[in-house]
Amino acid sequence: MSALPSPSSSPTPSAAGRYRAFLFDMDGTVINSIAAAERIWGTWAQRQGLDVAAFLPTIHGARSVDTIAKLRLPGIDAQRESQGITDAEIIDVEGIIEIAGALRFLTSLPPAQWAIVTSAPRALATARLKAAGMPIPAIMVTAEDVKAGKPKPDCYLLAAEKLGVAPVDCLVFEDASVGIEAGEAAGAKVIVVTATHAHPLATRHPAIASYEGIVATVDGDGFIVLAETAAAPATR
Repeated sequence: MSALPSPSSSPTPSAAGRYRAFLFDMDGTVINSIAAAERIWGTWAQRQGLDVAAFLPTIHGARSVDTIAKLRLPGIDAQRESQGITDAEIIDVEGIIEIAGALRFLTSLPPAQWAIVTSAPRALATARLKAAGMPIPAIMVTAEDVKAGKPKPDCYLLAAEKLGVAPVDCLVFEDASVGIEAGEAAGAKVIVVTATHAHPLATRHPAIASYEGIVATVDGDGFIVLAETAAAPATR
């Protein structure tokens, strides 16, 4: 993906507008699971003799099997290792919490007009959402549902199809570069959630620090109307 302009190079864009559906990544977007994920992945990386500090930033946003396969470690079966990590992550959900305002925002949406689109397997996604006290959506696209994970657009295209809407009429909520790229490739508009970012992410897309400064209503034509509130926190 080509380099994106830094946040300070242009006026802050806005995602306010009318959409047929909202598509949400999960980890880092509606819930914060970083501590739990890094506990499991850190232990695994240490066993493999990897530089843990350098490796951990690479795990976010992509399917675990793709993350492991990309390492090309000799004698390592990516599918088997991925399943072992997933099993451990399902058990360890300590400290998983909602991104501020996410529960209020999700429950304000029509159930048939939003979906979770995650690189996590379905069992793990369900466990983490429940641990954070979040609703389980009617439509959820997970790692098992697509042959190619993010940054390929397959997951977002499938979610739009399941909701019966065109991708161009969707707003994708993402936090990771691979997910942002997937949303772009699907033809959707993208908004970046920066709640878990340790460092600013250079992006041309609008960004929010949490859901506390945005509201969604449904207009007479059935579109979801996204608007900022007066108290919307500036992220850049």
